[in-house]
Amino acid sequence: MTTPELRRVPGADEAARAAAEEVALAASRAVTARGRFVVALAGGETPRRLYTLLADASAPFRARIPWDRTHVFFGDERPVGPEHPDSSYRMAREALLDRVPAASVHRIRGEDPGAADAYEDELRRFFAVPAGGPPPRLDLVLLGIGPDGHTASLFPGSTALDERARWVVSPFVDRLGTRRTTLTLPILNRARGVLFLVSGAEKAPALARVLAPAPGAEPLPAALVRPDGGELVWVVDRAAASGLGADPERPGGGA
Repeated sequence: MTTPELRRVPGADEAARAAAEEVALAASRAVTARGRFVVALAGGETPRRLYTLLADASAPFRARIPWDRTHVFFGDERPVGPEHPDSSYRMAREALLDRVPAASVHRIRGEDPGAADAYEDELRRFFAVPAGGPPPRLDLVLLGIGPDGHTASLFPGSTALDERARWVVSPFVDRLGTRRTTLTLPILNRARGVLFLVSGAEKAPALARVLAPAPGAEPLPAALVRPDGGELVWVVDRAAASGLGADPERPGGGA
């Protein structure tokens, strides 16, 4: 089982910068080894700072990523069109994808009833995996967590957590009263690298339950992401890490 690497930083800006360094490093390694970089982006507000930083021509990260050999997928999507304010694709496009050259973008058509089947088919075509073949290995998956411990659109109690065959599903989320299309654990746990980016005090209880669970406690969805043979890195700011106890690199202090 992959042992997670925890990196604590002072605030949200430092978290975005540390995550950008991880993305640039993963891109360089992937292109050197395989000639392309395949990344799955996260939605929500937390990664917006990261995407803006990656797109900033005055920062070092944009130039370090070979965008013309980068393929962008998504970890999940809401059931809305690409121009809807709630669209994860729209946020990523506005913050990043419209501002970098020639990245190949594979969006989830969350507004379509068959979004999950269509996205799994797209993944199979892209990676040339035949029916019945194993999930492909994304080079990097970016994820966050919600205050309830969900990640991507894998929520506590969801039937999607038990999925072992499908790579993409669109379960109904009772607490939201709608469906969400999401990558499943079989494909998340095949990734060469998973990077969690967590910021804010409201995430602290969930983060503590994921990284320092009580004995016998039911694992939260984010805790089930453990890439087989891949790297697992958590970049968390001081507020989010406040429930984890003292930072061993800062004797007597917090994160």
